Amino acid sequence: MSSLDRARETQLNNIQKKTGRSLAEVRELIQNSGLTKHGEIRSMLMQELGLGYGDANSLVHFAQESDGQSAADASGATTNDVVDEIYSGPKAALRPIHDRLMEEINKLGSFEIAPKKGYLSLRRKKQFATIGPGTKSRVDVGLNMKGLEATPRLLMELPGSMCQYKVKITDVFEVDDELVAWLRTAYDSSG
Repeated sequence: MSSLDRARETQLNNIQKKTGRSLAEVRELIQNSGLTKHGEIRSMLMQELGLGYGDANSLVHFAQESDGQSAADASGATTNDVVDEIYSGPKAALRPIHDRLMEEINKLGSFEIAPKKGYLSLRRKKQFATIGPGTKSRVDVGLNMKGLEATPRLLMELPGSMCQYKVKITDVFEVDDELVAWLRTAYDSSG
């Protein structure tokens, strides 16, 4: 079981303790509500069970048997399909930056790509980086590594964020030796 699966299991167990209801009872409550939209179900759970947004959101994903993030789902979408979607429309101009990043990351060694709705999660034993548009004119690279001093370029993220650091890239030439070294550090520390 991955650390993400363990965290989800712990959260669901804690929700059952808070509400005094089993997961089967919560599923029944959702089914009997007649609601089908994610946001409506979440709001109902917040009101009916006195849950916070995050717990209610997790319950909806549990009841709908989704992880809330995966973009390559039962529709048969491939990683390339997801990347094409992420870098479509006004974000299409960012695709060369993404491609250059992936070219360098692929040189690091083997890893898994977990496509999400708006970014890619890159993992070995654990996630070492995320890549995706931060805005219409910028690609954000999230990095998981410890012990580095933040710089004007290597931005420290808030505790509890998906990654410890972020680098904002607006030009393909910013995929340079410094960034590749940070990617290597994150890659090496992930397993």
